[in-house]
Amino acid sequence: MERIISACYRVGRVGRVGGDAEHLIRTETMMKRMTGMMACVLLVTVALWGASAQGAAKYKVTAVKNGASVSGRVTLKGKQPPPEQILITKNKDVCGAGNRAIQWVPVGQKNGLTEMVVFLKKVKQGKDWSGSAAVTKGEMNQEKCVFSPWLQIVRKGAEVTVKNSDPVLHNIHIRELIGIKVGKARGVKRTMLNEAQPGSAEEKASDLKARIKPRRGNFIAINCEAHNFMFAWMFAADHPYVVKTGADGSYTLTDIPPGKYVLSAWHPTLGLLEKKIKIKADQKLSHEFSYKAKK
Repeated sequence: MERIISACYRVGRVGRVGGDAEHLIRTETMMKRMTGMMACVLLVTVALWGASAQGAAKYKVTAVKNGASVSGRVTLKGKQPPPEQILITKNKDVCGAGNRAIQWVPVGQKNGLTEMVVFLKKVKQGKDWSGSAAVTKGEMNQEKCVFSPWLQIVRKGAEVTVKNSDPVLHNIHIRELIGIKVGKARGVKRTMLNEAQPGSAEEKASDLKARIKPRRGNFIAINCEAHNFMFAWMFAADHPYVVKTGADGSYTLTDIPPGKYVLSAWHPTLGLLEKKIKIKADQKLSHEFSYKAKK
């Protein structure tokens, strides 16, 4: 950064040139230096943004004394919506014939929402990553035209291996979701990977590698561009205080340093719920999230 600023200072120094005969030379020189200064301003802006983003992404592992916990359940209030029926029009011998029933809102025991994420927002420091739900090397498989897992938590920056166990071509499209907030389940999509993957029976068949590094959030959407009924999601964690809900919608976050936090629940189609909480040392806090079923 210091080198960039110093170089900009040197570019911006315009010496005095006297005499009307040298007017054109002086004007041309100033124009060139003004262009150089504009380029320098752009470089400094980008450098500052990069430094800020890098600093914001850092999580510091520290010893947690008198750690607290928060637990509860995530439930659906109302009747579970019926699955969407999507007609399979290609590769029926592998993907199946007729309609593919996609349940966008998985409900488990006691009306609990499964396959969703509960997390704390913007945690700067705390416990280490051991035992965390976030994996450092994720894996996703495509078999019978189904992504597995449907949702997974990966550590931000993790490398994910995408496999194709089907004898047909798939096209993996991984996109960052930008602008997800309470009351807004959908966001702007930024492509991170969009690549065709030959089937397992072809000579060119191989695994794909994708580095999961979203720029402005944690939410990742995945689909197959070759089959319009294949979907999955990821949560890119920048700290270990992230969990998936259990079969009854239950969750537990442990070893939390005392302080103020925002507790969040994210469902890929129902959206985001948040609750401001204040945690004291050794406290066992409880909070229930409830989504309303869409009619």
